[in-house]
Amino acid sequence: MNPQAEPSTQEVLAGLVERVTYHNGDNGFCVLRIKARGHRDLVTVVGHAATIAAGEWVTASGEWINDRTHGQQFKTRFMRTSAPTSIDGIEKYLGSGMIRGIGPVYAKKMVKAFGEKVFDIIEAEPDRLREVTGIGQVRAKRITDAWAEQKRLAEALHKRLWEFVPYWLTGQFQSPHAWRANVQGVVNASVIVFWNITKG
Repeated sequence: MNPQAEPSTQEVLAGLVERVTYHNGDNGFCVLRIKARGHRDLVTVVGHAATIAAGEWVTASGEWINDRTHGQQFKTRFMRTSAPTSIDGIEKYLGSGMIRGIGPVYAKKMVKAFGEKVFDIIEAEPDRLREVTGIGQVRAKRITDAWAEQKRLAEALHKRLWEFVPYWLTGQFQSPHAWRANVQGVVNASVIVFWNITKG
């Protein structure tokens, strides 16, 4: 008789980051409030991300936990972020303070002027930023420099994270092993345990 597998509590959650409550730059641990599909209220998500900002789109897999202090949270095992594509998301992302020279006011102005193409304008045509009221040569340079620095940091962090890719053993596994006939005290387990072993 085959034992039945336990039903997985793993879920996938996707949504827009409304607020980054906490982010540790050293290890990537973060606490986010996201507007998730299928949920009326904001959802608290805890996990790890190299960089994260309000307005980014998050797709995460994990499970629901009930934290004694903080209440219901979605604890991620894996989280993928992507640049926002909606006007609202782009405005939140730019206004999050992540890019020096752009706050909520300038984010609104830039999105109004360039719409969904604002990221392309910053990267490919930075001189066009001066079309926005209040952005002169100095602020435009500050914005493009900060954008390039954020991009460089994100790429470096992602590269560093992939150098230390964690793995999780899932399901059953067996480590085959053999011993001499005169070895005593070997514990029969799925992993090799070197306790109380004697040569007899």
